[in-house]
Amino acid sequence: MRGIQGKRVLITGAAGGIGRATAQRFFDEGARLLLCDVRALADTSLAALFPERMDYVVGDISTEAGLSAVEAAFGDAGVDVLVNNAGITRDKSSLKMTNDDWDRVIAVNLTAVFRLSQLVARKMKERGRGGVILNAASVVAHTGNFGQANYAATKAGLIGLTKTMARELGRAGIRVNAVAPGFIDTPMARAVPEAHIAGLCERTPLARLGKPEDIAAAYCFLASDDAAFITGTCLNVDGGLVI
Repeated sequence: MRGIQGKRVLITGAAGGIGRATAQRFFDEGARLLLCDVRALADTSLAALFPERMDYVVGDISTEAGLSAVEAAFGDAGVDVLVNNAGITRDKSSLKMTNDDWDRVIAVNLTAVFRLSQLVARKMKERGRGGVILNAASVVAHTGNFGQANYAATKAGLIGLTKTMARELGRAGIRVNAVAPGFIDTPMARAVPEAHIAGLCERTPLARLGKPEDIAAAYCFLASDDAAFITGTCLNVDGGLVI
């Protein structure tokens, strides 16, 4: 895709299914990777996948230490593309959800995304070359989902954050968009009973789960020059689930 080669791309949650596929797609397009995850590099296979054009930061970006480690890694050079992919779930029905369940998901999925985006956008604006910020929303932001009041709230919040930052940063040449995956074939999905997976596929017009590569392709397109006039949007990549 146009305009990806040579760009510095920061991806959070890079060791997971979608994060890994996203890193692979950007790497294949010629980008320089700065990957972040709570898992140590030795506990992943990323070093073997990307023996060149890759730096790695271990850290939880919802903490001051983790955020500072990422900021130090991109330094004065900054990054050209930020993919806010990291996220967690702590599922319980609304009446059983604890304050900690709520606060932890909000901290990781929403507050940390805002704070990292703020740091990256400031550096982008200082450099004066524009940039791209991409946020991981979800179809549950549009539909809600039983047992995911905290998660759905963060993903809906990210769509609002995306639209607001797009308005605020557009004059600086910084584009901000979100991708809302449907149900994707990841290790988390494979832990769900087969009957439930079959039901999800039945509800999806394309009659299958998505692949991590489907989401990676959407991120890469929105980061590329082919999407140069797209900002403030949320792209549903869900097989038609929310039609």
